[in-house]
Amino acid sequence: MTEEKRKLLEKQLQQMHKAAEGLRWSLQRCQPLDISQLSAEDEEKFETLTARFARMSDILIQKIFRLVDELDLESPGTVRDRINRAEKKGLIDSARDFVVIRELRNAIAHEYEEEALANIHQEVLRLTPLLLAVPEKISLRLG
Repeated sequence: MTEEKRKLLEKQLQQMHKAAEGLRWSLQRCQPLDISQLSAEDEEKFETLTARFARMSDILIQKIFRLVDELDLESPGTVRDRINRAEKKGLIDSARDFVVIRELRNAIAHEYEEEALANIHQEVLRLTPLLLAVPEKISLRLG
């Protein structure tokens, strides 16, 4: 591993852990809330959670998984290729779950209807623990 890539990996792992910390905090604030009756303050909490969810998925899929592939001398391929290789390498338990996470991340960026947002919030609550499990697996693999 070149010195430059080692430094980049360290930086990205730090970003990943910081993002996971913020996501975990937001999840704890949103879990007890009733999605069907959100106050303006609660909506703001969910906005923060969904933004942190999207950021964490991007850090993992677009940065960490991509760099791990580069270090393993894999060709770039598609996002789905990256996700499938992450599963094969033991970084994630289920490629299928991460495809859903990626699709949800895209929906977060493009959805504005209130009913759809409630569904997004529910899915983010369900899938966030899967995202939060990944940093430990990556740290174990990459040391």
